[in-house]
Amino acid sequence: MDGLDRQIVELLRANGRRSNVEIARTLGVSEGTVRKRVDRLIAEGGLAIRALANPAAAGYGVRALLFLNVALRRVDEVGALLAAFPEVVAVHCLSGEHDLLAEVAVRSDGDLYAFLRERLAPLEGVISTRTSLIPRTIKERYEWAPPEPALPCVLIADDDPDFAEITRTMLLASGYRVRTVPSGRAALESLHREPADLLVLDIMMEGVLDGWYTGGLIRRDPALRDTPILIVSAITSSDYLGMVPTDDDNLIDGFLSKPVDAERLLREVGRLVRR
Repeated sequence: MDGLDRQIVELLRANGRRSNVEIARTLGVSEGTVRKRVDRLIAEGGLAIRALANPAAAGYGVRALLFLNVALRRVDEVGALLAAFPEVVAVHCLSGEHDLLAEVAVRSDGDLYAFLRERLAPLEGVISTRTSLIPRTIKERYEWAPPEPALPCVLIADDDPDFAEITRTMLLASGYRVRTVPSGRAALESLHREPADLLVLDIMMEGVLDGWYTGGLIRRDPALRDTPILIVSAITSSDYLGMVPTDDDNLIDGFLSKPVDAERLLREVGRLVRR
């Protein structure tokens, strides 16, 4: 589900009767685009358009959650029997302390007591139950919308504060989350605290080959070895180029020489993040 799908779902969530033409006009796309996307979302199970009854407005103002412990071989059977009761709004299988969760809507406390005594108690396989009244609902299920996916994270390891800040600003404007550190040692510590989708790594920092050695440590670390590494360094124009090992190309996924063109850097970042 991409950004346009989410926008369509959000509009339909607010008003399920909204037409494709109205949605297309709101989003600035064609009606055919909206129609095809809605059809696809429905076919894939990502969207269902339904009429939802409001229990309170229908006079069923008492709602409760029933937590059930059930004999393992009868979980599906008891769940199906619960789902068939008209008072039951939803039934969920659970993991953990309880086996089933049923949401019930009735007109009064007396009706709830009758449901527990006359419908629930006779069910074979139910070991124990716990009932919790719902005095107020803050958010209903139909108010939920798919959250935006987390933005890809880029870690910049460079001891040049100007380069780090310019690159950070550029990547933020391009839709990335960005962290910056000044050394290879700090990059390792940062990656262990929170993984990144890409490491942009300088070579000459605390030592002439600080970044290169850091890349080797990353590739030997089972928790970090799959982190893409993009080297961005001025070592190609320095007297230290001959110190870079030539048999360790597998340490990195891309190399750019400083000064680097902004568009080329963005292309490389995008390629490696997508990979």
